[in-house]
Amino acid sequence: MTPEEFRKRGHQLVDWIADYRTKVADFNVMAQTAPGEIRAQLPASPPESAESFDAIFSDLEEIILPGLSHWQHPSFFGYFPSSGLLSSVLGDYASTGLGVLGLSWQSSPALTELEEVTTDWMRQMVGLSNNWSGVIQDTASTCTLIALICAREKSGNIVYVSAHSHSSVNKAAVLAGLTTHVVEHDQYFAMRADALEAAIERDLAAGLKPCAVVATTGTTVSTALDPIESIARVAKKYDIWLHVDAAMAGSAMILPECRSMWQGIEDADSLVLNPHKWLGIAFDCSLYYVRDAQHLIRVMSTNPSYLQSSADTQVKNLRDWGIPLGRRFRALKIWFAVREQGVSGLQKRLRRDMENAQWLAEQVRATPNWSVLAPVPLQTVCIRHQPKGLEGEDLDRYTQAWAERVNRSGKAYLTPAILDGRWMVRVSIGAILTEREHVEALWVLMQQLVRP
Repeated sequence: MTPEEFRKRGHQLVDWIADYRTKVADFNVMAQTAPGEIRAQLPASPPESAESFDAIFSDLEEIILPGLSHWQHPSFFGYFPSSGLLSSVLGDYASTGLGVLGLSWQSSPALTELEEVTTDWMRQMVGLSNNWSGVIQDTASTCTLIALICAREKSGNIVYVSAHSHSSVNKAAVLAGLTTHVVEHDQYFAMRADALEAAIERDLAAGLKPCAVVATTGTTVSTALDPIESIARVAKKYDIWLHVDAAMAGSAMILPECRSMWQGIEDADSLVLNPHKWLGIAFDCSLYYVRDAQHLIRVMSTNPSYLQSSADTQVKNLRDWGIPLGRRFRALKIWFAVREQGVSGLQKRLRRDMENAQWLAEQVRATPNWSVLAPVPLQTVCIRHQPKGLEGEDLDRYTQAWAERVNRSGKAYLTPAILDGRWMVRVSIGAILTEREHVEALWVLMQQLVRP
């Protein structure tokens, strides 16, 4: 493809994406395709000869698009927000188009230095002190793995988690060769610091060696808030690593009124937050912060001769700040979006989503047979409809069935989950286009479809 052909097709693609974002509300939110349906429409072998881009665009429109669930849809309330602001999308486009690789500072100096600037912008935006240093990773799963490897190099092999820790924490522990012990939680689904201390004491008495505790600010199922300050006191007392998973709720810390949710964060050793969730940075973009950057470098450092340069003593080589050797120019996605939105623009949207969550929670609480099952500190509302006399597994089947009816309607997308041993429905508010009218429409839809 020549630069002129690229210019033509690039304009075509940008126009296509702009049109898609304009009309995304017209699509069924959840893909209505059957398993294997998309693959059956695609050739089993690669083309021997070149195909036209007209043919490629045609297949994009007619085969791929119908097989998508639309995360940018204003009635997407599933999983968690992953809303790529269009300015951030352009940053991603620029990153790919430039085609540079961050193997070392010298391999692309601007890549490293813009990453230093944008991670420090984010540090300031969420109210962290300048004792923290940040680096961009792909996802929270990678960040947690790095944290546990760093913790392991300090000492011990037992990692303390709650039943509401993200599944990636257990996976990271397994990959790092560590063992997880589950700490009891309170009635609000937050880890109990007293139970953490009791678990550590039991393990020490049994001759085991504590390594780390992973606390969560905004759990996946219910956005529960572990008490960071009291957990940090326990971690400090027993000299174990404290990693805070704020993948979802970390974005809320750009709001000063939310920072009490992670009170004590300055006493943690590491933390992760995902701008590619609620903040609106295009996926993938996860921020990993540490207080002891030199320990991270000691654990992760690699210095082959072909990557050495005369500038190494004066600069950061971000290959020493994580697992991959090479890195994409992800900082452009943050840089474009934060400059285009401004901090105040980002704050306004998050406050809107939190207000909409509170509105929905109020409607649910005020309606017979409906209940809100957990506190609503952020933008996720955990709900259940329970007709009189319906209990146990019958209630579970009923809950999953009406959630499936909502999803199959194409008018909204919800994700059921288990909370306190029973199925319920999560309403996760946060798509860029989601306004009060869409939350109101969801509430009407749910009330209509709880009955077959």
